[in-house]
Amino acid sequence: MYAVFMSGGKQHKVEPGVVVKLELLPGAVGDKVELGDVLLVADGDQIQVGQPVIPDTVISGKIVEQGRHRKIVIFKHKRRKDYRKKQGHRQSYTAVLVQGIGPAGGSVAVEAQDLG
Repeated sequence: MYAVFMSGGKQHKVEPGVVVKLELLPGAVGDKVELGDVLLVADGDQIQVGQPVIPDTVISGKIVEQGRHRKIVIFKHKRRKDYRKKQGHRQSYTAVLVQGIGPAGGSVAVEAQDLG
């Protein structure tokens, strides 16, 4: 079983038991999160496609890390004009362990195995 959902303007394909890095979400390590905006849920031959989202379906998970990605360098210059500009950026992220995919507020339909 897998699902496609939208978070931070990006679409992510996830399965139970997978850790996915998302744009920064509020919360501390160990907090439970429910991610809405589920666009597609596939379970074997059964596929549900939202128009645009599937109502009352969420992806439940647990925050395992709050961190920042590696630095990227932005370097701008104009030749022969003595113009140079160097800038760095580190994007914040939240790593979420996906525990299940199912209805909102209820018991999770599919849960991950061996979540130790």
